[in-house]
Amino acid sequence: MIKLTYPTHNFRIKEEANKEFIFDEVRRQWTRLSPEEWVRQNFLQYLIQVKRYPASLISVEKEIKTRELKKRYDIVVYKKERPWMIVECKEMEVPLNDAVIKQVLNYNAYLDVDFLVITNGSSTHVFETCSQQWLSDFPDYDNAQIG
Repeated sequence: MIKLTYPTHNFRIKEEANKEFIFDEVRRQWTRLSPEEWVRQNFLQYLIQVKRYPASLISVEKEIKTRELKKRYDIVVYKKERPWMIVECKEMEVPLNDAVIKQVLNYNAYLDVDFLVITNGSSTHVFETCSQQWLSDFPDYDNAQIG
């Protein structure tokens, strides 16, 4: 497990019809603020502010087709015009178990990335597909090679 320290960020939050919304700076749109969305938005800020991943190369909540099913991944980071990392976010109370790993592996069957990340905001695990190992540190964008 990798323990992350999330940066302070001034999130834009509004309420409409008794529902909270948060402005997603990557998608440039308001989205419903759920517990999972809170984890996703904080994780995005970690990638952009702490790890210095280029925001323009981060894709959020896009649809992909996996084995005849349409699914939506949480976050994909691109490097050299190809998917490089998948991040699956869960709300804080959801354990990062085999079902979550299976979900991200199903996405990877379609995307073929170098890094698989699962997080619930308090616990984060990173798997490097080339070495087939769980990592003890989060990969740097600029120094990482493409597998």
